[in-house]
Amino acid sequence: MRARFIMIVLVASFVSGCASVQPMSANQRAAQVLGAAQVAFVNMHKAPEVVMNDFRALFPKAQGVVILPGLLKGGFIVAAEGGNGVLLAKNAAGQWGNPAYYFLAAGSVGFQIGAQATDVVLLLFSQKAVASIIAHQGKLGADLGLTFGTIGAGVEASTTTNIGADIMAFSQGMGAFAGGSLEAAALIKRNDLNEAFYGRPITPEEIVLQGQAQNGAADGLRATLNGQ
Repeated sequence: MRARFIMIVLVASFVSGCASVQPMSANQRAAQVLGAAQVAFVNMHKAPEVVMNDFRALFPKAQGVVILPGLLKGGFIVAAEGGNGVLLAKNAAGQWGNPAYYFLAAGSVGFQIGAQATDVVLLLFSQKAVASIIAHQGKLGADLGLTFGTIGAGVEASTTTNIGADIMAFSQGMGAFAGGSLEAAALIKRNDLNEAFYGRPITPEEIVLQGQAQNGAADGLRATLNGQ
């Protein structure tokens, strides 16, 4: 319990430090995250690494996607990881809907050294996976009753190639890092960014599952996803 409390404090401190580098309004932050998410997806989809062939092959099968651009991760012995991103899901017509904003937070204790900024894309292969993330806002993997695997180019080594997984994580970035796992990370909804982007208080369920929100600023990202 004490270790978990210490880790929560460390992750919160890490995130606060990153956020304080360049203060901006919620509207500016939402726009920045959305633009960065589109760039991150395009870069990953066009990446020359052979491992990204799996990404290109699996993406059309995904029912949901979480794009975390410029995920920050660093530490020495104790590590923290965090970054804003967006969750989108396909609608009944098979087209990508509007984004809900999330924050990924993770931390671990052990032998690890290094620092990195990396783009991470989670492919969700069922509506169950999408609904579980929205409903539980908790750890990825076992805590949500989902199977999880990672495939990386550069900074994340492949831990499984189980194509039957509910969630597959792909990463691409610069730097070096050893230790930790996205499977122990938690996705936390960003109510402030969702409200800023859509102009009213709204939940990820209303955005992603019920399609009750629209913002033309997301059309570029949606078009990119729908075109792949």
